Amino acid sequence: MPILIHENMSRGRTRTGWLDAFHSFSFGGFHDPARMGFGRLRVLNEDRIVPGAGFSTHDHADIDILTLVLSGRVRHADSLGNRFEIGPGELQLMRAGRGVTHSESTPSPDDPVHLLQIWLIPDRTGGTPSYRRIARPEARTEPGLLAAGSHGGAPLDLGSDSRVLFARPAAGTETRLEVAPGRKVFVHLVEGLAAIEDDRLVAGDGLQLADTPPPLTWRTDGAILIFDMAP
Repeated sequence: MPILIHENMSRGRTRTGWLDAFHSFSFGGFHDPARMGFGRLRVLNEDRIVPGAGFSTHDHADIDILTLVLSGRVRHADSLGNRFEIGPGELQLMRAGRGVTHSESTPSPDDPVHLLQIWLIPDRTGGTPSYRRIARPEARTEPGLLAAGSHGGAPLDLGSDSRVLFARPAAGTETRLEVAPGRKVFVHLVEGLAAIEDDRLVAGDGLQLADTPPPLTWRTDGAILIFDMAP
């Protein structure tokens, strides 16, 4: 089957007093043996965090963590000495390497934050941890602008043979998605409404692709993340 649709409301969910999170793949208390990741993509969480709260200091190793802020602001602090606030239109990458501790919280006492938290498995374990942040690329062209990759030319340098592209298609346009032989492609709809053949897609839906699927047709202005990965 060339397309497997991960419907937004079939995602796992974690709800606490300060966090409302949807999980495209198994995470925390949500475990689905059929959703343990895809290619190098292990975690894709959509998090909403109430004002003045967040993830307290904790540790990671051997994982690349991308954070894309959709609304509100996030305060990042880590054991490398980085202390930054990132807002809408910004993307950060923390490569955990052999080990790093960090925290992510909402600095505002009044405004919540809405973000995507993405984990990609690197090719090798260990290595020196690193951190970088950039402005989110804005692209209405196909196939989108490269935000992160491993072969040079990408603003953020991943530790795996992967590319992460961001595109913002306009209503009435088509986005053609190609899967090169031996690659895995996952598409996450960040914003907007689209259709692929007879299936209607909404924000939060994901597409797990094989072969060359039909194009996405956009019914409203939208935004997508495209993950193009080695197996």
